[in-house]
Amino acid sequence: MSVLTREEAQTRAQFLDVHRYTIDLDLTAGEETFDSRTVIHFTATAAGDTFVELKPATLRSISLDGQPLDPADLVENRFPLTALTPGAHELHIDAAMSYSRTGEGMHRFTDPTDGETYVYTQLFMEDVQRVFAAFDQPDLKSVFELGVTAPEGWTVLGNGIAEHRGDGHWTLAPTPLISTYLVAVAVGPWHSVTTEHAGLPFGIHCRRSLAPHLDADADEILDITRACFDRFHEKFDEPYPFDSYDQAFVPEFNAGAMENPGLVTFRDEFVFRSAVTDTERQTRGMVIAHEMAHMWFGDLVTLAWWDDIWLNESFAEYMGYQTLAEATRFTDTWVDFGVARKGWGYDADQRPSTHPVAPDPAAVPDTASAMLNFDGISYAKGASALRQLVAWLGEKDFLAGINTHFARHKFANATLADFIDNLASATDRDVHAWADAWLRTTGVDTLTSRVEESDGTWTLGIDHNGSRPHRIAVGAYDHAPDIHPHNGTERLVLRERFEIDVPPGNTPHPRPGRRPALLVLNDGDLGYAKIRLDAHSWETVLTGLSGIPDALTRAVVWNTARDMVRDGELAPTTYLEAARTHLPHETDLALAQGVLAFADTHIAGRYLTPEHRPAALATLTALCRDLIRRTEDGHNPGLRLIAVRHFIDAATQPDTIQDWLTNGTVPGGPELDPELRWRILTRLAVLGATDEATITAELEQDPSATGREGAARCRAALPTPEAKATAWHALFNDDSLSNYLFTATAQGFWQPEQADLVRSYVPRYYPEATRLAARRGPAIADAAGRYAYPAYAVDTDNLNLGEQALSDKALIPALHRKLTDQIDDLRRALTVRNTH
Repeated sequence: MSVLTREEAQTRAQFLDVHRYTIDLDLTAGEETFDSRTVIHFTATAAGDTFVELKPATLRSISLDGQPLDPADLVENRFPLTALTPGAHELHIDAAMSYSRTGEGMHRFTDPTDGETYVYTQLFMEDVQRVFAAFDQPDLKSVFELGVTAPEGWTVLGNGIAEHRGDGHWTLAPTPLISTYLVAVAVGPWHSVTTEHAGLPFGIHCRRSLAPHLDADADEILDITRACFDRFHEKFDEPYPFDSYDQAFVPEFNAGAMENPGLVTFRDEFVFRSAVTDTERQTRGMVIAHEMAHMWFGDLVTLAWWDDIWLNESFAEYMGYQTLAEATRFTDTWVDFGVARKGWGYDADQRPSTHPVAPDPAAVPDTASAMLNFDGISYAKGASALRQLVAWLGEKDFLAGINTHFARHKFANATLADFIDNLASATDRDVHAWADAWLRTTGVDTLTSRVEESDGTWTLGIDHNGSRPHRIAVGAYDHAPDIHPHNGTERLVLRERFEIDVPPGNTPHPRPGRRPALLVLNDGDLGYAKIRLDAHSWETVLTGLSGIPDALTRAVVWNTARDMVRDGELAPTTYLEAARTHLPHETDLALAQGVLAFADTHIAGRYLTPEHRPAALATLTALCRDLIRRTEDGHNPGLRLIAVRHFIDAATQPDTIQDWLTNGTVPGGPELDPELRWRILTRLAVLGATDEATITAELEQDPSATGREGAARCRAALPTPEAKATAWHALFNDDSLSNYLFTATAQGFWQPEQADLVRSYVPRYYPEATRLAARRGPAIADAAGRYAYPAYAVDTDNLNLGEQALSDKALIPALHRKLTDQIDDLRRALTVRNTH
């Protein structure tokens, strides 16, 4: 397949004006293909040649201005349009298109619970070509008119209000000018909850089998939607630019969500069918707010080329967290950002694959390279930079610049230069210099505190390893005169918090009084930098971390400890000891989840040698037992649920969790819902304490889509040669697994407890994953690199194999990027092991 280059896109944008697409999709043609008929009205500004993109199963006919063209002229995904004359043209295309099972293009899913079928589009980057013919680039915006023929009983959702004309024929209201990648339909026997707000129809939709679960949360979802909608209208001068607002929770979705104007699609795991924590509800709320922010930044104003994808994602990420905190009951969103997202950005920014938030255009020459930039830098680092910018400019000036940006470029495209110029128009500060320092550089600065004390004063010095300017808060904490009233641990109180600017170099900051017991740089987590504490402060942390009064400050300190472990500066066992000491007293759910996840996945799973893994797991199970005991009175069910989940994952003996499964409950609660049952069964499979018959019986009790994924995960985790051979064949040779079943099987395959059993598969992984990615494309390549990679094998043999594989010319970019990151993480894990 030919990928679109930036140069080609610029040439075509100068040559064409695209006015209108009229698209008819017939979804009644069978289970493998659907019919797609497209008419494109466009104008050529000069005489010349161009091309239109499509990826059909069969191209039946194509004509230009009434003259038939030869379908055989289609080469890969391009059909040439030669000798165009200046003026208006009309292109007609009739094709059969293939349904997808990988979440790309028009994805088709049949629900195993009730046999109902659903289809939906995901057209991002270049997948529109899998659904209809298009001049597929973001700066050729157009009006889209869609008609859909669907089976009787199905509902059609799209970018505009849908009207049923009878006999399964639906029409969608014409869109305003939008980019090709933002066109969307979602079709099937949806269960819907509808309302009206601000004069617009609002709706939420899911599969029928999930109806009771959506209904249970409908008020919460719609309340958040309305609150964020109203808050954005307080922030933005431009009103919401589309005619309706639907949110569809769709099956087997690859991303978290997609900002299609008027029809946001979400992965339907956000329709919770099992118990979740309040932090998980907050995450769903943040994604709702994030996607709504895109209606303005991304949909109303769209990037001109994919090097500016951060403009979409960083803005929506920042606005998602900030607006949710301002408009809803979820007021502590930035704690979750600090724990769950900030580390993602820090990690990505220290890998060989790092890139500037705003990469040089030359670094994004085509769509394949652009796809690689959807990472922790474009989301978490970019949002952190914007948060730092807002703190520096002030929110009033920031929003003034944003509103100027919307007014100047609405229903059009804009570049980074446009964005910076519009921000600069609202302030006297040098926004261009800020952009040079923050958006066009790579890496994470490190700020290390030094404290000297003499003659009734103490002086803060900051060693600044990096080049960016920082505006941060510094928190000075003292020991409280009493111990913590609830848990008997040391308590700390804030003496003062002051803000400083950190230029390159070392600037001393004298303060009156004795030195504080704990000095925290970046208190409040407004900055983007790794933090290192002075020795005295670190000693205080080891005894008093849980006594720090503010959760956001605790997040900064826990992230410091996490980064020190990754950098080989803190023994993994010391982190575990700190978790064992302080986590039983933690009240913030995001922090508890984040610390336990790092301790389980990274420390017990990778940073400690196999002989030390059992002791680490024993520490984690003991810690989780403490949390379970602490929550016996039912006052914190979210913390109890987190503890139960991690106890299951860390169990080294089957007895306790087998009793839970047999009895259907954890003593004192919670009762086991499907998620917990499959979680236990997966761990029992790893430990060799269950079998195929038990897995089959569980699947009969839960024949849902997630039940199928749970069974696939369990079967791949069984510690037998036959189970591993079957799973490997399904992953790398069968090609029939959907994207979600592929992921579930991969998650079950590699287990640290089964190192001897799976060792022979490690050298097979690299060539077979390379061939798989070439056959099945970027979505499966991403899953193969993310989930099917042998991360458990922390040894030089795996490292050498991986480094050799990176030189294979057959690696497609999506897999090459994933392997680059995995191998860097492997290299880091080996360093940690060799250091401690």
